Amino acid sequence: MADSIDCAGESIPWRQGLTGTEIFSTDRAVVAMWLNGEPADLSRELAPGDSIAPILIDSPEGLDILRHSTAHVTAQAVQELFPDAKLGIGPYITDGYYFDFDVAEPFTPDDLKAIQKKAAQIVKSGQTFNRVVVTEDEARERMANEPYKLELISDKGAGDDESAAVEVGAGELTVYENVDRKGEVVWQDLCRGPHLPNTKLIGNGFAVTRSSAAYWRGDQANASLQRVYGTAWASKDDLKAYQDRLAEAERRDHRKLGAELDLFSFPEELGSGLPVFHPKGGVIKREMEDYVRARHIEEGFEYVGTPHISKETLYYTSGHLPYYGENMFPSMLVDEVRDEEGEIVKAGTPYRLKAMNCPMHNLIYRSRGRSYRDLPLRLFEFGTVYRDEPSGVVHGLTRVRALTQDDSHSYVAIEDAAAEIRHLLGFVLSLLRDFGLNDFYLELSTRDEDGKKKDKFIGSDEQWAEATATLEQVAAESGLELVPDPGGAAFYGPKISVQARDAIGRTWQMSTVQLDFNQPERFGLEYVAADGSRKQPVMIHSAKFGSIERFLGVLTEHYAGAFPVWLSPVQVTAIPVADEFNDYLYEVAEKLRAAGVRVEVDDSDDRFPKKIRNASKSKVPFVLIAGGEDRDAGAVSFRFRDGEQDNGVPVAEAIERIVEAIETKAQV
Repeated sequence: MADSIDCAGESIPWRQGLTGTEIFSTDRAVVAMWLNGEPADLSRELAPGDSIAPILIDSPEGLDILRHSTAHVTAQAVQELFPDAKLGIGPYITDGYYFDFDVAEPFTPDDLKAIQKKAAQIVKSGQTFNRVVVTEDEARERMANEPYKLELISDKGAGDDESAAVEVGAGELTVYENVDRKGEVVWQDLCRGPHLPNTKLIGNGFAVTRSSAAYWRGDQANASLQRVYGTAWASKDDLKAYQDRLAEAERRDHRKLGAELDLFSFPEELGSGLPVFHPKGGVIKREMEDYVRARHIEEGFEYVGTPHISKETLYYTSGHLPYYGENMFPSMLVDEVRDEEGEIVKAGTPYRLKAMNCPMHNLIYRSRGRSYRDLPLRLFEFGTVYRDEPSGVVHGLTRVRALTQDDSHSYVAIEDAAAEIRHLLGFVLSLLRDFGLNDFYLELSTRDEDGKKKDKFIGSDEQWAEATATLEQVAAESGLELVPDPGGAAFYGPKISVQARDAIGRTWQMSTVQLDFNQPERFGLEYVAADGSRKQPVMIHSAKFGSIERFLGVLTEHYAGAFPVWLSPVQVTAIPVADEFNDYLYEVAEKLRAAGVRVEVDDSDDRFPKKIRNASKSKVPFVLIAGGEDRDAGAVSFRFRDGEQDNGVPVAEAIERIVEAIETKAQV
């Protein structure tokens, strides 16, 4: 009906002045609405023919709005406490929000406590969020004392900031006012919204968490600001659950556990993002690599090796320069010759540290003629590559500058691409399950099709359409949830990434499978078809873990350092009740080593209870204890990581149990 609106499938008569507030007034969980497919304030007036639906506070969209509104309240609190503070931007982010400020001094922990207290007072005061459409001149007048907002007005909210102004019409912008119960505007910001109807809906499920330095608009050439972070949830219980998850994540932090368990470190002398693996960490890394290498060979891959540097021209051929150049280390000159006076008599050749393995694998493919009988040709290596990551994003093992990729490239006929992707995806999922990850979904990263960022990608529209359709088909066949990621493709082709959830529910991007028409074309790769014609293969990139370093960091946190037996650096610690039983346990240890078990005997001067505690802190899967009765019976007491213990277990049976746990990759 022309004089009605559609509310979640129900027809409601329209009249002048009708708003979402009136329609959803009886449900306090509704904090905003979908208005013709876009999120909007409940106070927006409706027009005939509009379609609306509720946005609940505990929905993903509702939480985003809650967090954005809390960011405004936090900014108001800061400016009430620090009147000279100038506003930057303040969007919602995953699990929270932040707001940037130009202030004379960095915020202290006491400042953050005061901001939290003041924000809580504002929440309780019941201010309303009022959306106002203004002209650019009016916006400048309102923001006359806010230099950063004036810049945004000039740019009409350019950028991706969720708190920036949005141009709603010719020369019109939006401002949100915080209005107190007397009807007075007590604070305002240039903002696109939407927001909660009232600050009281924020409740007590929010917290101001920390502060840090940040550059205006993320550019180091701009002013340095102070960023205040916070989190907001639909209830206090939800906030508590989130804080508990953070505490558990901190307990599992692989950087902390890496030091405690003596696995790896990050020496300052090497520089940021360049880890070293200690003997125990080296055991885990070797076990991972040996197993993955063997699995690749079983799956039909051939192991290859390529150098760490190459001529720069290789990356122009592959297309990585200039598309990926900012992530590669600068070039170095090789074979430059100078005379006695230091004058260059022979110019050097620019070389680059390897940032990806695929160009070199293409050279292996191209090294001789190929026939359709050679396909699929599957090449694999543990190739160490180097990425010039900004220091601000380097993080332990999960974001490094030197990484070892379990990298493979399959060269196949175009008609066989789907079958090869299906093979790779099955292989990837089986590998992750072998390492104890079992909860997955898939993400399909495609080219940005709206034209804004098309220059980021190479290749024809037809190639992209075919590659995307092939990946989507295989992903759908897997039966796993498939989430779109528009604009997230590599510059040369779309990709499927496996997103795995760990033991505490966090999501990590693991494996990737990418379909590439472009590099085979750029390198002139061919094969002789059955009819004698020459055809171009397609190339499928696949990294099973992304990098060994990153995957080891993820596994450390997934297992909280208590690795399954087959990965544990020390699988058994033998502890004598007294020194007189040392020799007996050394004999047991020799039998374990002969069976391929990594074992240590604790013959230190520590007292027996401390030795047990040390083994527990080291997260050793099995502890074998021996006293007089055990020695006389040719047995041991068999203690598990969870503290349970079997006494009087014959040595042969103990060894059999341990070996079985290793061979079956038991999650002990």
